[in-house]
Amino acid sequence: MKEVKSPKKSLLFYYIIVLVVVLLLNILIKPLIMEQKVKEVDYGTFMKMTEDRDIKEVELSSNEIVFSDKEGNFYKTGTINDLTLNDRLYKAGAKYSAKIVKPTSPILSFLLSFIVPLAIFYLFGAYMAKKIASKAGGGNALTFGKSNAKVYVPSEEGISFKDVAGQDEAKENLEEIVDYLHNPKKYSKVGANMPKGVLLVGPPGTGKTMLAKAVAGESKVPFFSMSGSEFVEMFVGMGASKVRDLFKQAKEKAPCIVFIDEIDAIGKKRDGNIGGNDEREQTLNQLLAEMDGFEENTGVILLAATNRPEALDPALTRPGRFDRTVPVELPDLKGREEILKVHAKKINAEPGIDYGIIARMASGASGAELANMINEAALRAVRDGRDIVKQEDIEESVEVVIAGYQKKNAILSDKEKLIVSYHEVGHALVAALQTHSAPVQKITIIPRTSGALGYTMQVEETDKNLLSKEELENKITTLVGGRAAEEIVFNTITTGASNDIEQATKLARAMITRFGMSEEFGMVAFETVTNQYLGGDTSLASSPETQKEVDKMVVRLIKEQYEKAKAILMENRQKLDEISKHLYENETISGEEFMKILTAK
Repeated sequence: MKEVKSPKKSLLFYYIIVLVVVLLLNILIKPLIMEQKVKEVDYGTFMKMTEDRDIKEVELSSNEIVFSDKEGNFYKTGTINDLTLNDRLYKAGAKYSAKIVKPTSPILSFLLSFIVPLAIFYLFGAYMAKKIASKAGGGNALTFGKSNAKVYVPSEEGISFKDVAGQDEAKENLEEIVDYLHNPKKYSKVGANMPKGVLLVGPPGTGKTMLAKAVAGESKVPFFSMSGSEFVEMFVGMGASKVRDLFKQAKEKAPCIVFIDEIDAIGKKRDGNIGGNDEREQTLNQLLAEMDGFEENTGVILLAATNRPEALDPALTRPGRFDRTVPVELPDLKGREEILKVHAKKINAEPGIDYGIIARMASGASGAELANMINEAALRAVRDGRDIVKQEDIEESVEVVIAGYQKKNAILSDKEKLIVSYHEVGHALVAALQTHSAPVQKITIIPRTSGALGYTMQVEETDKNLLSKEELENKITTLVGGRAAEEIVFNTITTGASNDIEQATKLARAMITRFGMSEEFGMVAFETVTNQYLGGDTSLASSPETQKEVDKMVVRLIKEQYEKAKAILMENRQKLDEISKHLYENETISGEEFMKILTAK
């Protein structure tokens, strides 16, 4: 789709320029027009013209003589002490005057000072308003309540479904919309009605906006795009007016698609408080009315996207308004591989890159993050002076997106470097010596801009949708393995395990309060997840006594796994020392190197 763009500068900018030009005309040009031009001459010229009887009128003052010749030209000169001047002027036939140089007529002065500037001002403003209206579909930059939606028109280079990878289920849901816009009679014959609205929900970066543009691109129809926050105005009623104007334009260009991004900005649940946000509620009410006001088969489809479906008003999500909710989730392993291949077409990559390995390394990444990984890989190739992207470039870019860039100016002391080595090998060794643990892909002690002094990367062979109690316990054991290694080797502990402790605590609490994996409480849920697509905040609903019991159980579970990790490392102390020494010397080792040392006799 090709966007119809409005002028970059506002109309007010051009009005200011016209005003400045008018002021300059009044200051600089007007004095030259308003008064007749006077030429300055010396006193000798004045005396010669007097003798030649060429002077018509003369004006005498204490410091200046102004006179005109018989052809109507005006002159001025300085005065001297000449007692016979009056007699000579009289003999020359000159006439005395109180004011020789007179301004132009008052009518002309009035026209130049007021009428002409106002006319220029008005005509320029009318011209620019008409120009903006023609480009923006009838909107006026100085008119309140007009929709400022971006309008895209069909183009050959528009986005289509083939440009959207990793969202097969969402594409299947939306293909019906495209088919309806192409063949509405096929549906009307059966008596089927298309959904008036389709709500795309999912985490940030999963491609909701791109899917909406792909629907418009496949349908070859105009596409109106607007963010929910753009409806919110300072003046009450302006947002509702924008909604009316948007749908008015959409109906005029039907069949078309209207896309509202981040609709939760205006579609939040209404509460019972009087005197709340009247502007937002009026905007929502107008949106509800417009969706109900659609005539049958008008050809206007409303798409909306949000990361917070639970926050939307029930009146907005009921059947008859947003009839269909399409989840746009994080891509699975196959989806990630497809997305990487789509974005890799835009760069100069070497043949034979295994995108499957990279997709496994990027577990949990969104489409936007995967696109960023490909771009980071291309930037890395440029920094190295190459014009082709290699496999290691993309693998390194995965680490950049996950953990940040390498901190080249961060220098660890030898002792700190040794502690970090044992810490990371502690994680890797515990993971490798347990069942149901993901294989180790890489271990590094190079500090990153995210704050990590090192990290151990584990990569699952396949995506897992279900995790057993044993697998979750093993995850906790792996997380605390770094701190356990520090205590065993150095008989002390450091602050380096803060993130591990946070993750282990969160996982242990979820096992007890959400997953029903405790003998004491069984299948009772105390914790609920809110904003599942925006970090998954949790809220605990239980009595204070139960909360105390939950805290004790979390502490006990983590202690048990910590002791388990210590036991594993103490039994394999020789391998712990050997691998840590190798990591200390090389700073980074691959999963293959790690397993080779671990399995060596």
